[in-house]
Amino acid sequence: MAVQQLAPLILSDDERAELTSLTMRRKTAQALALRARIVLTCAEGGQNTEVAVKLGLDRQTVGKWRRRFMAQRVAGLHDEPRSGAPRTIDDARIEAVIVRTLESCPENATHWSSRDMAKTSGLSVSTVQRIWRAFGLQPHRMETFKLSTDPNFVAKVRDVVGLYVSPPEHAIVLCVDEKSQIQALDRSQPLLPMRPGQAARRSHDYKRHGTTSLFAALDIATGRVIGKCYGRHRTAEFRKFLDEIEAAVPRELDVHLVMDNYVTHKTPMIRRWLAKRPRWHVHLTPTSSSWLNQVERFFALLTDKKIRRGVYRSVAALRADIASFIERHNADPKPFRWTKSADDILASIERFCRYNAPAKQAPMLRTSGSGH
Repeated sequence: MAVQQLAPLILSDDERAELTSLTMRRKTAQALALRARIVLTCAEGGQNTEVAVKLGLDRQTVGKWRRRFMAQRVAGLHDEPRSGAPRTIDDARIEAVIVRTLESCPENATHWSSRDMAKTSGLSVSTVQRIWRAFGLQPHRMETFKLSTDPNFVAKVRDVVGLYVSPPEHAIVLCVDEKSQIQALDRSQPLLPMRPGQAARRSHDYKRHGTTSLFAALDIATGRVIGKCYGRHRTAEFRKFLDEIEAAVPRELDVHLVMDNYVTHKTPMIRRWLAKRPRWHVHLTPTSSSWLNQVERFFALLTDKKIRRGVYRSVAALRADIASFIERHNADPKPFRWTKSADDILASIERFCRYNAPAKQAPMLRTSGSGH
């Protein structure tokens, strides 16, 4: 018996965009996201059995949501209203809470609390909290951002990311930076160790015993780190560190240096030092873009695993601990895996600018052209 061929499922551009959004949003219920994936897969031209095999579902499940969508379109994918007590808060009051949250502030504060909003709107605190959760509103939170104003931002991103995803042959790519003013801190009283049901504790006050600056170079291919601490953070120390790198890298390899625009990296002394060494090639990251330098990730590991909870009664003890961390890291190094292409990064920044800036003032990034 011939298998009945189902009518093709054709989506409009708006429907396809809405279904794709349902599959990607974090707030979408998993059942609704699955139904959207079923419809999108059916729209590719497959029959119910083929779609079921592809998604690992039962054929009857695929058929049910195909029929629901054909009859009611996107609205048919949502759950039908359940029985229960009728709503006591209408849409107008919910909208008023949302608008007030987004467009105003209380007289005595910089942001709304659920208690202030409850008093103003005449609703209960729990109702305000439910509304905020439903619409993803968190007035108590404030995040930070920093956009680079470097006029050569796009070119520099493509240059640096190109080194990460397609490093040159017969060369070593080193990410270089300094972690300056690392403090040797000693707590005023002994630490109290962790116990069952109680976290480790330390006194909030401390004693300072001086600072040191760590200069580090991360090999992106192996994950190994060349690092050395210096008492100060000047051109002279940076020049000495470059000598350390020069001695550590085999002569037959070119050296591609990724670093930021800090003033000590561009002084006449450093320019002369680099000019005398044609195998060295400098790649500058854009201003305000430290996230593009992979050695910053190593500094984060060092801070989290060693420095933040460390107790040091001298700068010498701090330097010894840092040197020990680098030695253990190099004993079993693991490179960081760069996953974003330059186009992905630039597209993400452009989306951020378009979404957050006023229409007439939204900055534009030109991302056309070839690149890594």
